[in-house]
Order: sequence, then structure tokens, then C-alpha cells
Amino acid sequence: MVEITQPDFLKKGSTVGITCPAGYVSEERVQFAVEALKLWGFNVVIGKTVGNEHNYFSGTDAERLTDLQTMLDDPKIDAILMGRGGYGVSRIIDHINWDKFRLNPKWICGFSDITVLHSHIQNNLQTPTLHSPMTGAFTPDTINSVHMKKLYAALTGESIFYHSPHNEYNRPGNAEGVVVGGNLAILSHLVGSRSDIQTFGKILFIEDIGEHYYKVDRMMLTLKRAGKLDGLLGLVIGGFTDMEDTDRPFGQAIEELILDKVAEYDYPVCFDFPAGHIDENHTITLGMSHKLTVTSQGGQLHLDRMPAV
Repeated sequence: MVEITQPDFLKKGSTVGITCPAGYVSEERVQFAVEALKLWGFNVVIGKTVGNEHNYFSGTDAERLTDLQTMLDDPKIDAILMGRGGYGVSRIIDHINWDKFRLNPKWICGFSDITVLHSHIQNNLQTPTLHSPMTGAFTPDTINSVHMKKLYAALTGESIFYHSPHNEYNRPGNAEGVVVGGNLAILSHLVGSRSDIQTFGKILFIEDIGEHYYKVDRMMLTLKRAGKLDGLLGLVIGGFTDMEDTDRPFGQAIEELILDKVAEYDYPVCFDFPAGHIDENHTITLGMSHKLTVTSQGGQLHLDRMPAV
């Protein structure tokens, strides 16, 4: 069994760094997150990429790499919250030096394009990361919401329990194992690279936004043909929002085309899990073991935290 290197949980006085390794984010969009993190009792370090811009990105590849590398290397930073996703991490991932991170792992927090970091870290470093809201999710309306409290709970080491409602396409069953995954488009993009996700004997989580049905079908086939759907313990499907159809309809709902790709397997499948590009994006601790239960009433996912040693 591969040994997992778990970052220390945060406590009052811990430091959270904010950086933008992908798309542009304004200083204004980050400011409320800074204040909220301080109210949670954390110190905050703001990276040079916040408010910086270069075409689509929050700086040149070199600037974004340097900002992220600085925070990965800084022993005083205990977690890194990403400003936003979008696109851009793939352009810098192969140039990151992980030597100091190996010695002093910290929580990497974000989703969407940040799936590149999640998958790369779990594949190469066996370190848990947080598939979580980013700075834009911190607003006066959300700061006391359940899903934002789940981010705090994940950072500070509390046990976390999730429930998803009944879905007629769910496939009942039970599983216990490490959860991996993230954005489907990114996972498909990473196949064959050194950041490629390893799924055998694990629970796979996927989500996406703004894709055509046929593209989702193609991405699922990419995972299937690469062996990523073989040997799973379970499959958890989060938000698939703002899906688009072609002029000539594809002919299948998201649930149907996903189930087609796993029809020959017998592991549980849970739809409508509350994570992804949705308003209530709950935090999932990727790289750590969870218990998955899917029944006629819905799905349950439970992370029973054990202190880092």
C-alpha cells in the first residue's frame, strides 16, 4: 500500500496563501475571501498574480509559475487557495519543483482547472488535496452557508458527511476507498501525461460545465479506453451544469451516456453529488479514504478524519 503524506490541518494562526495559476482574477474578487479567512482565524498572504493580467491569464507563464512555486516552497504557508480556475495550469505544471513541498506538504484548494494540480500531486506525491470553492465563492451571502463551512471543516480536520438526493439513475451499492478525480474535461486532457490520474481500486469523482453532450460522451470514452473506469470501487457524479446539445440532438441525457460507459461494471454509481460548478460546491478531500453508500433514498459519502502523524 502506498503511504499517504497528509498535510497538517489548519488551526488559529495558520497561514493561507492566495495565488492565481490560471485565469485572471481581480483584486476585488479576492478581497472578501481575504476578510473571511481572517475571520476564520487565519493569516493571509496574497500572491503577485492577484489582479495581475496577461491576455487571458493572471500573468505570463513565468509569473504564474514563480508565484505558485514561492507559495509551495514557503514553510510559513499552510494552505494555498486558488483565485480561480479557467485554464493555464497545464502550461506550468511540468516546471514546478516539488522538493520542498514533499518535505512540507500543504493543502492545495480549488477546482476546475486546478484538477491538474490535484491529479498531478496525488499521482506523483500521494498527498491529499481539497477539491473546493475558490476565492469567488466567498461572498456576504455564502460565508455562513453549509458548503463554505465544509471548506473550513476540511481545512481544520473535522469529519465530513455528504448526502445527495434520490436519482432514478443511481446504481445502489457500498464502497470504501480513496476518492480521486475532478473536472472531466481536465481528467481527459491529462490522459497519458505525467499528471494522469490513477483510478484502479479507488472511488472516482467527476463534474463539468458548459460542454456539449457529445463531448462528454467522448471524454468518458477517453477515460474508458484508457482503463480509468476499470477496477473502480465507485463512481460519484457531481454537477454537470449548462450542458449544450447540437442542432441534431445527441439523444441521451448526461446520466444515460455516463451509465452506458460503466454498464459492464457492478460498482455503485451516485448522481447529483453536491460538488462542481454549482452554487453549493461542497469540498471533497481528494486522496483520502471515504465510505460511499448509494441506496434508493440517495447517496452518502463520509470522510472520517484521522489526525496526521
